Parts: sequence; structure tokens; C-alpha cells
Amino acid sequence: MGKNKLKKRKICVVTGSRADYGHLQNLMRQCVLDSAIDLQIIATGSHLSKEQGQTYRQVEKDGFSITAKVNIAKFDDSPVGVAKRIGLACHGFADVFSRLKPDIVVVLGDRYEILAATIAAYVANCLVAHLHGGESSQGALDEGFRHAITKMSHIHFAATKEYRQRIIQLGEQPNYVFNFGAPGLDILPQIQYLSRAELSKMLNFDLSGQVAMMTYHPVTLEKSSPKRQLREILKAIDQSHLKVLFTAANMDSQGQVINQMLSDFCKKYPQRYKFVNNLGQQKYMSCLKSFDLMIGNSSSGIIEAPSFALPVINIGDRQKGRIRAGNIIDVNCDCAAIKKGIGLAFSERFRKSLKGMKNPYSGVTDGRASWLIKEQIKKACLDETVLKKEFFDIRF
Repeated sequence: MGKNKLKKRKICVVTGSRADYGHLQNLMRQCVLDSAIDLQIIATGSHLSKEQGQTYRQVEKDGFSITAKVNIAKFDDSPVGVAKRIGLACHGFADVFSRLKPDIVVVLGDRYEILAATIAAYVANCLVAHLHGGESSQGALDEGFRHAITKMSHIHFAATKEYRQRIIQLGEQPNYVFNFGAPGLDILPQIQYLSRAELSKMLNFDLSGQVAMMTYHPVTLEKSSPKRQLREILKAIDQSHLKVLFTAANMDSQGQVINQMLSDFCKKYPQRYKFVNNLGQQKYMSCLKSFDLMIGNSSSGIIEAPSFALPVINIGDRQKGRIRAGNIIDVNCDCAAIKKGIGLAFSERFRKSLKGMKNPYSGVTDGRASWLIKEQIKKACLDETVLKKEFFDIRF
């Protein structure tokens, strides 16, 4: 008789948007290359949205096979609609996990669709591995979602030592909390970056002069109107005489309102402004590398932009609480403050201060964060000793 083949470990990666896919892509690639792993991929959230560019197609274009899709676009993006989406997602993920029977479910971040996937996996007694826990974004509902996901997860991969400490503070066992840095940064040296001239041609948009990228997501824990906030931002941009490439807001409540306003604004001034739903990883990272400035409230300004020493005008409280590098200029959401921040970002003194700056999310793993995460997931114990979590008490 021949030797018995070792059973492959079924690793199920959940991706809900272009943003988390950028962080998960290299980890997924590492799983594909490992003969001991059977990779399952579930696409959900904005990946399946026509308005967001159906970015699941990019996942397939990159050579991955999507195992299942959980569509939650049935409801609108109002607070009631988002709550209903969470319920719809729980229903969909429960069916998918029942069919796929994964050994480990890998989730990243703090989105409501990721919360739903985690709830379904937790109830199904799947071991959950959570990336980018322990972080803080005090201006968004994501803050509560993220910590809830942490408490339903069994193995954790923080992006900084401070975030690792916070996960332990939440009662997670230190032996199951790792810090290898942000896995999304692993791929930066591998990208074939496009020049500004190439970007200009591909986007059909003149990128000469001072150029900024702008991404603004809803601040879901604030009652003030996103229309009022966006008017202040657009007024500041207009008065600063920049050329700006706008990317779409996410599927949070009021995201559609923001996207419509941005689209209408760009149509009025097509020589100076352009709105795109989705750039894809190569074009997006190329913009970070070659543009002069980033404006908005995206976590990308906090995590990826420091690797390019790109100045970032971070508006409002959506990212309040996250660890920052020296490239971040925090401003309130009013025209005067934003204009002042833009002026500082273009000052010679500020730009000189960014030379040699270290990205706090790069870790100490020399671009091997994804490989190290894969190795820990591959060898993680699957028995009841891990599933029956013991709260880790800190003595004060």
C-alpha cells in the first residue's frame, strides 16, 4: 500500500473590498504555494457591487479562484440598511461555512461584513484568525466591530507591538497574539510601478503640476451631514488649485451620497478633477508613489502612504487613535484648516522632515509578514483547547 496522504488544511479567506484584498493578497498567494493548504476564498461586500466596480473580478484576474460569494447589496446604505446587511451576511456565511467546512477562517479588519463572517464562523466552531486587530478608529462604527471580531477570534496578527498589547488587554492569550507588521506592505517591492506619464495616459487625465489623491469615507459615529463635511473639503481643494484624483467611498451609511457629490463635482471641472470607482492595486500604489499629496480619511494614508514618504492631510476623527508616522497632518473638517494643512504639506521644511522616515506598520520581518502569518495559521492547533478560550487577566 502507498503512503497515506496528509489531509490538507482548509484555510478560508474572507475578502469584502479592494482595501482588505490589498492586505490579504500576498497571504493568499503564500497559501496557494503551500502544498499543505487548500485555499478557499469568499468574496462579499463591495467586491460584488456594480457601483464599486465589481472588484471581485480583479481577484480572479490575479489568478485566484473564488470559492463562494455572499452578496449583501440587497439593502441601501442607511443605518437600518446596514444593520439588515449584517443579518443578510450572517445568513449567507452560515450557509457557505456549512458547505465548505473550513478548518480556519481568516478575516481582516473591522468592516460590518467581516463582523458577520466572524459571527457565522464562531457559531460554526471554526477557528478564526484575525488580522489588524487592536487598532483604533474612534470616529467610525468600525471601532466596535473590530474589537468584537477580536473577542470571537482565536489567533491574532497585529500590525504593531502597541496593537498586540491592546489585543492582550482585551483578554486574549499572549501565546496566540503575534506582531509581524502589516502584510499588505509585503508586496510593495514586487509592484511594477507606473510613471506619472503612464498613469495620465491610462486614466485619461492630465497629471501635470501639483496632484493629490482624495478618498473620503463616511464618519459613521458623527451626526453631522456628510454633505456639509464634503462641501468644506471640496471648497478647500478648489481654492488650493490642485489637480485631484478622487476615489470612491466605501459601502458605509451615506457612502453613496459622498460618491454622487464627488462625481458631480468632477463633471463640472473635468480638466482639474477626476472620479474613479476603483484603481486596482498597481495604479493605486503607483499614485501613492508619484503623487504629491493624499487627502481624506482613509486608513491607507496611515498604513501604506508612509512607505512612500507621501504627505497626508488626515481630515476629522475617523482615524483618531491609530498609530501615525510623521507624514500625517491632522486637521478638522473645515475649509480653513484643510487649506492650512495643504500649505504645510507642500512646505520645504515638512517635506525634508520625511526623508528616511520609517513606516511603523512595516514590522521587523523584511517583507515576510504574509509568509509568517501563513506558517502560524498552518500549524495552529485546531482542538478544543484553542476553541474554548480562556480570558487572560491583567493584574493591575
